[in-house]
Amino acid sequence: MNRYLQTLAAVALLASCVPETQHKTPEWQEPSVVPQDSVSTDVPVPVDTTVVTPPNPPQPPVEDGTGTVLIIGGGSSGVCAAVQAARMEVSVILVEETPWLGGMLTSAGVSATDGNHKMRQGLFGEFADELARYYGSMAALKTGWVSNMLYSPKVAEQIFETWVSEYNDLTLVKEAVFESISGGAGGWTATFSTPSGTKTFEADVVIDCTELGDVAKAAGIPYRVGMDSPSYAGEPMAIGPNDIVQDLTMVMTLKDYGRDVTISRPEDYNETLFYNSCKSVYNVANTTGQTIWSPAEMMSYGLLPDGEIMINWPIHGNDYYVNLIEMSRSEREQALRKAKNHSLGFLYYLQTKIGYNTWGLADDQYPTEDLFPLIPYHRESRRIEGEYLFSVMEAASPFDYKGYRTGIAVGDYPVDHHHYQYPNWKSIEINFPKIVPFTVPLGCVIPKSADNFIVAEKSISVTNLINGSTRLQPVTMELGQASGALAALAIKQRKQVREVSVRDVQDALLGSGARLQPYLDLEPSSPDFLVLQRIGSTGIMRGKGETVGWSNEMRFRPSDLLLKSELYLTDYYGIQHDNSTAAISGSQFVALLESITGSPIDTPLKDKSTVSRLEAARLIDEVLDPFHSRPVGLDGELQ
Repeated sequence: MNRYLQTLAAVALLASCVPETQHKTPEWQEPSVVPQDSVSTDVPVPVDTTVVTPPNPPQPPVEDGTGTVLIIGGGSSGVCAAVQAARMEVSVILVEETPWLGGMLTSAGVSATDGNHKMRQGLFGEFADELARYYGSMAALKTGWVSNMLYSPKVAEQIFETWVSEYNDLTLVKEAVFESISGGAGGWTATFSTPSGTKTFEADVVIDCTELGDVAKAAGIPYRVGMDSPSYAGEPMAIGPNDIVQDLTMVMTLKDYGRDVTISRPEDYNETLFYNSCKSVYNVANTTGQTIWSPAEMMSYGLLPDGEIMINWPIHGNDYYVNLIEMSRSEREQALRKAKNHSLGFLYYLQTKIGYNTWGLADDQYPTEDLFPLIPYHRESRRIEGEYLFSVMEAASPFDYKGYRTGIAVGDYPVDHHHYQYPNWKSIEINFPKIVPFTVPLGCVIPKSADNFIVAEKSISVTNLINGSTRLQPVTMELGQASGALAALAIKQRKQVREVSVRDVQDALLGSGARLQPYLDLEPSSPDFLVLQRIGSTGIMRGKGETVGWSNEMRFRPSDLLLKSELYLTDYYGIQHDNSTAAISGSQFVALLESITGSPIDTPLKDKSTVSRLEAARLIDEVLDPFHSRPVGLDGELQ
């Protein structure tokens, strides 16, 4: 049993984080105050107490296939893809351009995760548990008000280094810049430039986990950049097509030196850009409508457990607009120098106008000469044309679509876009719909036009709008884990990636403690967790999602009575849907299942006047096993 499953039951779940762009008034502390542990506010969900231990998920059919997975990009998705594939005992090569692993979680300095604080599972859950062990508790991570989980970037990077070092058949290559790729169904060959010269790797399956989808482009995979048209995916609130992307950020990690460390005035410094970054005598008319917080509130936003501060401030702070996706390497470097200069301007403003002259770039965090993180925080990337396109409309009403049946990565974060640094930001008026917790379909990581190629991180097949939710760290970690499982199964079963059974991938994820559906009722340590995940993934019984402020939640409601209208048997068994809101009796429910099996079912439920949703799910899973008995395609349709 992995470390996540061993410890999850003992970890108190915390409330969901607050999105970057809009916040409730925080109960902040001055940066000099040592934060105290908080108390979990989660309310236990009542569950039917009759325990029936379901059978373990059957292992996917494993043949004697051998081969290599090449993962390009050691970010949030890349590390998880490598670890999952290595655990499934295939050969893995993980290539990273920088000296660090972790991508936006570490190398970009965004050391505060967004969302999924009540859904910590799979490798994201293991990551959270490692941080809690290092700092003493999960509550010790809740130091700033942007998130319930903050940490030092260098601490997280060491966690990832430890992970990849545990597997003998996982080769890690750092400081290798991607140059080219060629191949297809018969295998791939990729070249990289390194300090010691050109390196070439051959692999059966490639996973692009780069920050901007550069490998997918080089492989000739069609993609989109910028905003979509309303007609592209049926999103009436979309305002494209155009090439506008979200702002990026050169994050800063600051520490208090206890003395004046004011930097030199940056080139092209314009203090007026920062006048409304916090409450001060410099405030001007608030044209954006963003909340203006006090200086102490602003600084405590990203307060880290060790007393440093993450400056990733979206309100007239260090967000910066540039679309560098299609730029050459040298053009990107030039653009990012300007982005760094913008961040330095914000730091200079904080030091000279707001009074934080003892706070400067931390000199003990990143292995860089300029003390900045190694990469920018990219909020947007290329988006491939995949086997399935996930839209914001589907995230708002998941059961109006079929993609949830193929779910591999859950998320609960609202749609969060950053556009205020775009020169003509007033032209970007999007009526973002409310969404419920979602699961990303498997087809989103599989390109339509390439064999044995997988795409993860932020370059998956989603629309521009829902990228504002799928881009967040817990989801990209889960996408990486699923991609690693898919690649390993393709190799072991000697199949093309798109030929691997959806249910085989999902079984592998369930066996690794991951969620397929975003239900909060039961944790992976529960004996009924697998039942709810499997039945939920068929749609025969469905969870209920709701938006409460900035908190998105979905529950299966296992202890509620089962209503006749809550059984959806038409697709699977041709039984007409009953719209009655009356509770179904035990005898009625069993008779319904017997009409499907064609044989008697021996169960005490026959004698009950009502049936709970959990009892119903258990019996459906045990007697009909629809999750395994009816294959499902990448489009979510039954086969």
